[in-house]
Amino acid sequence: MRAVQLTRFGGPEVMDVVDLPDPTPGDGEQLFDISSAGVNFADTHHRVSGN
Repeated sequence: MRAVQLTRFGGPEVMDVVDLPDPTPGDGEQLFDISSAGVNFADTHHRVSGN
């Protein structure tokens, strides 16, 4: 699966798109198939402001 991963401190420039193995649900958990998700301005603004 593709994901945005944060591996270091910084602003939006440290938000890396990476390929990860598909997750496996544990006991009592459920896995949902999400075809897309967005990163909105508030997400990137939070990275810039450092809050």
